[in-house]
Amino acid sequence: MKSRKSTSLDIAYMAGVSQSTVSRALRDSPLVNPETRAKVHEIARQLNYKVDKNAASLRTQQSHTIALLLFEDRTTDDSMINPFFLSMLGSITRAAAKEGYDLLVSFQQLTENWHSEYEVASRADGLILLGYGDYISYQEKLEALDREGAHFIIWGPMVEGQPGHSLGCDNYLGGVIAAEHLIQLNLKKPVFIGDASEHCPEFKLRYEGFRATLAKVGIDVPPPQFALNEESAGFEAMNQIISAGNGFDSIFTASDLMAIGAMKALKSRGYSIPMDVAVIGFDDITAAKHVYPALTTVHQDTQRSGEILVENLIQLIRGETVESQLIRPSLVVRDSCGASTKL
Repeated sequence: MKSRKSTSLDIAYMAGVSQSTVSRALRDSPLVNPETRAKVHEIARQLNYKVDKNAASLRTQQSHTIALLLFEDRTTDDSMINPFFLSMLGSITRAAAKEGYDLLVSFQQLTENWHSEYEVASRADGLILLGYGDYISYQEKLEALDREGAHFIIWGPMVEGQPGHSLGCDNYLGGVIAAEHLIQLNLKKPVFIGDASEHCPEFKLRYEGFRATLAKVGIDVPPPQFALNEESAGFEAMNQIISAGNGFDSIFTASDLMAIGAMKALKSRGYSIPMDVAVIGFDDITAAKHVYPALTTVHQDTQRSGEILVENLIQLIRGETVESQLIRPSLVVRDSCGASTKL
């Protein structure tokens, strides 16, 4: 009787790993650690396993699918998706459909190798990455994707030496715009809420643009009051600022979520917005226009950004040259920091 031909499933069982990990290890993918690669190769040798080149060729054919991978955020609802990215989702979906691509939506944290489970496994022709958490650790994943030769584009900062391609807001300019509005209103005691560190380069640029612009007219901005991108964090940070007892007449937060939390803290402590304190957020999420008072904020064009993400990724898939770029933000003036602010 003819013996059964060994398969990658047999190797996966003996190695104690997934079949997709076996596939990557046999291609010497850097996404698999060296010890696992060596183990898989040794078992394949023992089983006299040979890669089916015809099957491998079929797997390299395009699926006409784009994978949209979202970072899982802590939210006040069950979505676990930053509301800013929810506003971009519709634009990405429509742009993909217009180009004849299906959209596969998932979270980035489903497995430790989330970044290789899509294009590398031929489930998608390219990846759009929205959100990243801690940028320092995230950059390692981008480097792994780049080594793998994946087609990917991230919505995020343009950092020197960053692998791959990115599209993002001109965050520095956003901070400049917020500062210029406060200058026009003659507000001279601003504070900033957000994580303005290397771990969050977008927030850092917003703070730097804000601080540098105010410094030109002799206004000092204190060091940032740390807060994560959550409403509850904005609430806590604002309470810490109030308790410190230093005077302030305006707040600029690195996101609308933090701004909404800060406004709740201000109102709970008896401050009137904008008569006592003016507040500016960043993002222009849907909730910004519905809170009371309506939030003045730096607007990011999510519709056009979603379209460009898809357009640029398809160009990469086709082997065309793509340049990383920044989208210009604008200020949406509402009641929390408008013409009625106390001068």
